Amino acid sequence: METRPVIAVMGPTASGKSELGLALAEHLGGEIINCDSVQVYREIEIATAKIPLAEQRGIPHHLLDFLPPDQAYTAAEWAADAAQKIDAIEARGRVAIIVGGSGFYLRAWRLPFFASPPTDQEFRSRLQAIRELRGPEHLHRILTRFDADAAARLAPRDWPRVQRALEVRWQTGRSLSALQPERMEPHPSVARLRLFAFDPPRAELYERINVRAEQHFQAGLVEEVRGLLDRGVPADSTALGAHGYRRAVEFLRGERTLASAVEQTQRDVRHYAKRQMTWLRREPGMEWLAGFGDDPKIQALALEKIEAGGK
Repeated sequence: METRPVIAVMGPTASGKSELGLALAEHLGGEIINCDSVQVYREIEIATAKIPLAEQRGIPHHLLDFLPPDQAYTAAEWAADAAQKIDAIEARGRVAIIVGGSGFYLRAWRLPFFASPPTDQEFRSRLQAIRELRGPEHLHRILTRFDADAAARLAPRDWPRVQRALEVRWQTGRSLSALQPERMEPHPSVARLRLFAFDPPRAELYERINVRAEQHFQAGLVEEVRGLLDRGVPADSTALGAHGYRRAVEFLRGERTLASAVEQTQRDVRHYAKRQMTWLRREPGMEWLAGFGDDPKIQALALEKIEAGGK
């Protein structure tokens, strides 16, 4: 019976998850499974904080940079793929280390969904158009009419999950609330999870976010987005809906100035970091690290906790 832990390193954006993941992988003989919903896409580079190949220290990375930018990819699909990667990593005698900020992906692995239908891209595009025109709260009001129980559990601005609930209702004729009890059994490795998350000083985190957003635009984010649009990637694709990318699209459409695009991206990402922390605080079994993942003291503390075993 497998006894090695599966380690997950979570936290808000710009908190140093990748740095801690690499440090743990080097010490423990690990391989990294990406748990970021944007880093799965190829050609989406500048504003994703992907670790460049030259900086991966020879450590294998999985579910990273492997999908075309116009393809939809769900949390349930990630969970199934991650389970397969964990099996393969452990079969090689290595430690699986999940790294990323998409808490919904991790939740889908820990507590699997029902067998959901594949994404109807045409219907999703219609919902995205409604959201852009009338705001995410309008989608939430629509959901209230079709699945009041799901709407009561979801925040009005939690549009990715509100959108998915509407898609399920449209595609299956059944509400998400009715289908959720039909969940599948979790992967056996879930029982061996050691879950870490960062709780860094808020002011310092926000300063890192602001600086990073400026650097992304200075590094050519607008040109990257222009090239993707020119190659036919839809402006309403999941990949171009990511932070920074959506504001670059708006700038290219003439809907905002470049300065406004940078400022709104900074605001978007700060709000996203706050939502990430709220989500992670609800996760059972969390072991909190009061700092950033690029701090050697935090890295040593995490390694000490893992090697000590238990919690």
